[in-house]
Amino acid sequence: MRLVQNMCTIAEYPQAGSASASASGDGCSGGSSARPRLIKIAVVGASGVGKTALVVRFLTKRFIGDYERNAGNLYSRQIQIDGEMLAIQVQDTPGIQIHEHGLDCNEQLNRCIRWADAVVIVFSITDYKSYELLSQLHQQVRQLHPGNRVPVVVVANKADLLHIKEVEPQNGLQLANMLGCTFYEVSVSENYNDVFNAFHVLCKEVSKQQITSTPEKRRTSLIPRPKSPNMQDLKRRFKQALSAKVRTVTSV
Repeated sequence: MRLVQNMCTIAEYPQAGSASASASGDGCSGGSSARPRLIKIAVVGASGVGKTALVVRFLTKRFIGDYERNAGNLYSRQIQIDGEMLAIQVQDTPGIQIHEHGLDCNEQLNRCIRWADAVVIVFSITDYKSYELLSQLHQQVRQLHPGNRVPVVVVANKADLLHIKEVEPQNGLQLANMLGCTFYEVSVSENYNDVFNAFHVLCKEVSKQQITSTPEKRRTSLIPRPKSPNMQDLKRRFKQALSAKVRTVTSV
């Protein structure tokens, strides 16, 4: 998989059927006449775990240490996986606040999860409370996607800060296995490849699901339509007229 073009916000991303979507060389369309398949990923987790840094690292390969408070930006990028160009949209959600009564999943977060084809749940190895949110966040995803078809990856960030870690790597791995999720321990600041692999797995899983569901739609569209009674009647009348003409010629 290779990254192409510059990162842009969703406001710059041409919508399907729009004039800019078919224009050559402008915006994020890449000059392609065919609209690439869309994969939507939501990144969720507690405040301060590095969600924005993770998203920017994946999309640009760059690490930026300081960010303004996350307002829930949506980013777009076209990438190539297994020879196919895909349009990737990544929703960077605001940090979840932890209250005494548990998880505060507001409607904005729920909309992001419902919108997504795949979810990345992020926690920091330096913040045990962010780790405790994993099960609740996973449960929220499954409640909003009851079909259990939405792939989920658990990412433990800040793996380079071992001197202040509060969560052991095996704890994150064990919990991810219990939840049925793929697990990655990454250092966004030091290692791009691990970040890349986490998103790559999600993209491939979603792409596989989309390709699998497409033939069913195609088979449905290929079901032969019943023949029109009017057409049958026309054929019958044509045969009758032809037979009558033959009889007339024979009698003469």
